Amino acid sequence: MMLITTIAVIARIISNPLGNVFQKKLTQNGKHPLIVNFITYLLLAFISLFFIRGIDFWSLSDRFWIYSLLGGIAGAIGNGFLVKALESGDLSVLGPVNAYKSVVGLIVGIIILKEIPGIWGLAGMLLIIGGSYFVLDTLEERFSWALLKRKDIQYRLWAMILTAIEAVFIKNVIIESNPVIAFISWCVFGTVFSLVMLGINRVSLPGAWRTLTLSDGGNFGLLILCMGIMQLTTNYVLANMPVAYGLALFQLSTIVSIFLGYSIFQETAIGRKLFGAIIMIAGSTLIIFFS
Repeated sequence: MMLITTIAVIARIISNPLGNVFQKKLTQNGKHPLIVNFITYLLLAFISLFFIRGIDFWSLSDRFWIYSLLGGIAGAIGNGFLVKALESGDLSVLGPVNAYKSVVGLIVGIIILKEIPGIWGLAGMLLIIGGSYFVLDTLEERFSWALLKRKDIQYRLWAMILTAIEAVFIKNVIIESNPVIAFISWCVFGTVFSLVMLGINRVSLPGAWRTLTLSDGGNFGLLILCMGIMQLTTNYVLANMPVAYGLALFQLSTIVSIFLGYSIFQETAIGRKLFGAIIMIAGSTLIIFFS
């Protein structure tokens, strides 16, 4: 079980920042962030139909449907903000901002799931947050309140808060079902609410379809692969450990984000960002070995 969970964590750590790369490429090619968000959920929903066979959805509890609904809302809006942040922000900066997700997950997990972390778990999460200082301090605004005036940081913070809350709802969905059913729920409800977001923001879906090119199809295909792996492995990890610890371990993807931002998008100050990432890895190590 420990080996499978470790493999799932590693797969999640790699697939998430890779998915961010393809999200950023699509928005840089002129695709509306909410369209990218909707198409991702829609295609994953079609793929999830292959897992439906033999599942009796009518036997699932009311709690399953309530948490699926809440998770779908939080996830669709949160991922919409994430793609919007990637449209103009640096991948190597926005990845470390996500380190604070474990703290949000910890607070919400204590309230809803009654998951109380141990002293080493808390110490590990504090190291992860401390490491993010060195990454954010590479920006022009430095590590200050002025950062909150940047739109990309604002979008990333909202995405972080909403997807951390979503993780707690997903944990409840898993408790009421299993990781595979939770994946189907995530895909379907995410599609519904990402479509609602298009309507609220008056984004033309037919017009967006006409702008898609062959190269966009390749990026969407790779994005779907990364997001599918990311969510399936997320569900498996959340099924086997507290939400806050799982979210903290996922922040190891920060170092992948930094390398990808440097190698693909020529982002700068990689040395200081890597130093911050090493501190974050030390925090994750505490969680792995002492929790």
